[in-house]
Amino acid sequence: MSPDELALANGARHLGFKFEEVDEDTNYVCHIEETGETLLYKLLNVIEFDSDRKRMTCIFETPKGEILLTCKGADTVLRPRLKKHLQEEAY
Repeated sequence: MSPDELALANGARHLGFKFEEVDEDTNYVCHIEETGETLLYKLLNVIEFDSDRKRMTCIFETPKGEILLTCKGADTVLRPRLKKHLQEEAY
């Protein structure tokens, strides 16, 4: 796991999602603390951090078939992309 992927996993852990392992097919095994469930999230794509984008993005398929996008990066880049009410709550 890269340092950026580790940061995203740590952020998810603070929200109650603990990544247990990555299997041979690059599926992320995730334990949901609130419900005790263990779920499989399929990693679809990683857009690596670079100095132009100033962020890293991981795209997953959830167990329900939904697309989940996680993003980590500089506040100056991410904050303007949030909905207005989320911008106000971010700080």
